[in-house]
Formats: sequence, structure tokens, C-alpha cells
Amino acid sequence: MILAEVTYITIGKGVSAANYVKSALEYFKRSGVRYYPNSMSTVLETETVEEAFRIIAGAENELIKSGVPRVETIIKIDHRVDLENSVSRKLEAIGEKIQE
Repeated sequence: MILAEVTYITIGKGVSAANYVKSALEYFKRSGVRYYPNSMSTVLETETVEEAFRIIAGAENELIKSGVPRVETIIKIDHRVDLENSVSRKLEAIGEKIQE
């Protein structure tokens, strides 16, 4: 499984990014992917790198369609094949759980 961390930096539409973050999260939800937002980024769980890039690009396009003139996208990929690669497994390894 692929873990992809994505941060969108919207430029040219004011200081607050909350509405744009909500727009990206709605896109992730519609895509059916598991996603875990946090205060600075969102982590996606996908089956392939290609799926991660497709979903990340789709959400970025939603931001552009909403009127953002410039989006900087930061992506970090964790592609592990020797163990289950999931947010829950990684958190369990350090004694934590997904916050509800």
C-alpha cells in the first residue's frame, strides 16, 4: 500500500485556506480513498503510486476550478512492500491509534 502525504499551498486568494482544504477533502471523500487530515497536510492510503497521483491531481484541479490562481503541491510518498503500510499500523507501532 502507498501512503501519500499531500499539502496544497493556495496562493493569491487571501490568508485562510480552510475552504480550499475542505474542497480537497471533499474530493478525497468522493474518490473513495482513505484519508487522514491533520493540521498541516493530509495522508492518503492508495493501492498504487499512480492512484495517489491521480487523486492528488484531481483535488488540485478542484482548487484551480474554484478560482485559486496558483497552487503549490507538496507530496511525500511512502511505498513499503515488506510489511502492511497503513496509517493504523504505523500508529500502532508507536503505541497510538487513529483519533476519532
